[in-house]
Amino acid sequence: MIKIPNGFSFLAAKAGFRYTGRKDLGLILSSVPAASGGVFTTNRFQAAPVQVSREHMQTSPWARAILVNAGQANACTGEDGLRICRTTCELAAQAFGLRPEEVLPASTGVIGQRMDLSAWERGMAGLIDQGAKDDPLIVAQAMLTTDTFPKILWRTIGFKEGTVTLLGMAKGSGMICPQMATMLGFVCCDADIQPDIWQDMLGQAAEQSFNRISVDGDTSTNDCVLGLTNGGGGVRPQKEDLAHLGRELTGLCQELAYLIVQDAEGGTKVVRIRVDGAKDRAQAELAARTIGHSPLVKTAMFGRDPNWGRIVAALGRCGAVFEPGQVRVRIAGREVFQGGTPVMADIDSLLAPYLARQEIPVHVSIGDGPGEYDFLTSDLSLDYVRINAEYRS
Repeated sequence: MIKIPNGFSFLAAKAGFRYTGRKDLGLILSSVPAASGGVFTTNRFQAAPVQVSREHMQTSPWARAILVNAGQANACTGEDGLRICRTTCELAAQAFGLRPEEVLPASTGVIGQRMDLSAWERGMAGLIDQGAKDDPLIVAQAMLTTDTFPKILWRTIGFKEGTVTLLGMAKGSGMICPQMATMLGFVCCDADIQPDIWQDMLGQAAEQSFNRISVDGDTSTNDCVLGLTNGGGGVRPQKEDLAHLGRELTGLCQELAYLIVQDAEGGTKVVRIRVDGAKDRAQAELAARTIGHSPLVKTAMFGRDPNWGRIVAALGRCGAVFEPGQVRVRIAGREVFQGGTPVMADIDSLLAPYLARQEIPVHVSIGDGPGEYDFLTSDLSLDYVRINAEYRS
């Protein structure tokens, strides 16, 4: 049974933005004002809900609701899109006794389509009429697009003062790239935490999780992670407890990020890339991201081809500073390249059973420095092309 943080309820309804026969509008509602936090896309074309959520959080760090829809992104829709987004927050505020600025909107779907307010009005009426308010899975399902399964996790953390509950959900399977990966993520918590501390915790968690994944190297217009913590559990973590809670929040987000890569559009494998020995963390990150974004590396993984040459070639163009002679490459725990030359003779037959697994580790050492970075990516399959070629069909 899903463990729900105290003071939160969840509603979903059918609005008909793009899908028929399924719920595509969701609401996460806190019974009291909650400290809010947010991490948003770095794409210069920021969707209307991203802009409005930013505005509302700048107006006040306290919020009561997250309002999410699937099927239409309300991105690149100009002033009209902003007007409609603000109107939807007003509709939710009127329906549930909130102030519009207490509503944080989020959208996912096709870019450039104009929102139909009648669909919002229809969906809002459905939220009002909907009785079940204690099942967060209905919101996790309502915000899916090309995902094949809902992504929802929870955990409880015991402190001297009592128990804190964390609940997280996410959507995403394509157009996934770091820089606030292409996804939506929501976290609910019932600890009593001040907004500035909560924002820092959420930002650090996103940096260690959602910002370290890639499916196809594309960053969307709508990416955001929103978090609410409302004090409903009656626990105010002290300094040492906050550090522990921060680690738990990061762990929760890392598990959700893994599920996104696992559900990659057309994907069959999760590739766990680790780069170490770099001069510093930034150099290691450059190397890991370049390898993880490479279509040639990703298609080799799909084809179960231990082609270390593609890994080395991507590393060579990444911009990090290293000596080629110091590079070591391991695939699935087996060293395949060192000192500028291959080290395995019959690499295909030796690695074949390991490359058939659902998760493949790739370890690249580029020197003896302290810099290291971990990164998750997926393979790239024929189905990825089909799914995205038919996305608007």
